[in-house]
Parts: sequence; C-alpha cells; structure tokens
Amino acid sequence: MQCPWCYIGKRKFEAGAAEFAQQGGGEVEVEYHSFELSPDTPVEYEGTPVQYLSERKGIALDQVEMMLERVTGIAKDVGLDYDYDHVHQTNTVISHELIHFAKSKGRQLEMKERLLKAYFINGEHVGRIPDLVAIAVELGYDEAEVTEALESHRFLADVKADVALAQEYGIQGVPFFVIDGKYGVSGAQEASAFANVLAQVASERDAS
Repeated sequence: MQCPWCYIGKRKFEAGAAEFAQQGGGEVEVEYHSFELSPDTPVEYEGTPVQYLSERKGIALDQVEMMLERVTGIAKDVGLDYDYDHVHQTNTVISHELIHFAKSKGRQLEMKERLLKAYFINGEHVGRIPDLVAIAVELGYDEAEVTEALESHRFLADVKADVALAQEYGIQGVPFFVIDGKYGVSGAQEASAFANVLAQVASERDAS
C-alpha cells in the first residue's frame, strides 16, 4: 500500500495486460495479495515520509528526497501525480483488511486503486478506521457493515495468510507478480515485459 513502485507497477502491468489482449490473448484475471513492508509503523507517525525513510533505511534526508523526486518523475510518466508533501505515513494493516472486505464483495480491484490514490495522490489517511470507512462509503458500501468488519478485524486473518504465502514463495519485496502460479516477475517492469510473460503462459496453456 505504501510502496511507490507498486502503484507504478500496477499501471505498467495494466498496460501490459492491455497489450496482451490487443494481440488476441484475451482477458487477464487479477487478484491482489497483502504484503506488509513495515508492520511496526505507528498509525500516527509524527514525521514526514522523508524522515521515516531516512530513519528506516539509515540514509541522509537529502538522499531520500532525491529518491522520492526520481520515483515521482517515473510515476508521472505513467499518469500518476504523487504528492509526497501531503502523504500520511502510517500503519496500513487495516487498509489491507478493507481490501479483503472489498474482495469478499467482488470489488477488490476498485478498492485497491482507490486506496493507492488516497495515499499517494489525495493525501488521505489510510491507517485509521473512520477515514477508511469514509472511503468505502464513498464507493457505495454500507457504513455500519464496513465499520463492523474493520473494528472486529474480521479480515485480519486473510491479511496474515497472504503475508505467510509471500514468505512461502520467498518474496522479500514488492511489487512482485505471480503469474499462473508458476512465474514470478519482480519490480515495476515495462509493459512489454508483462505482455511477453502473459503470452508465454498462454502458449504453454494451449500446448498442455
């Protein structure tokens, strides 16, 4: 949820899937899985993302600023206007629970996109239940149902199961794409790379 390369990778994968479809490859079914980069982050972190990354990675503030400037430029190339001046660094586990709630309603992809936009572009807080409920209500969900699901942490076990699955796969960072359960693509690759992997999987399926 907080990885800037994940939103970029999402756009590049979507472009690759569209390229694959244009080549007659058909529709690609997408499912998102939770991965916690920083589970020890407080919900109300007092500093900025620059300070947080400096503390966590042990690098100078100006170096972090250069990193974020670079990733913001790459994001712009795929149509995303990151606004790090207004990002709320927070613990995102409850936002992952909300994605699983949306998944139970068949609307996971919509919620994933909305929460990424909330964090990187809109400057919204994605670590607190009232803020997340407001986002869900905006998308047409029932306020009481979402509140109950998040306050009871009904989907926390699903989040933890995803994290455990990532460990089984040996995934240590994101974005990471598992295609057809057997191919792993790491990083925000170019659209053509995703299109090629999808085409390879499709040809192997046809041959089996």
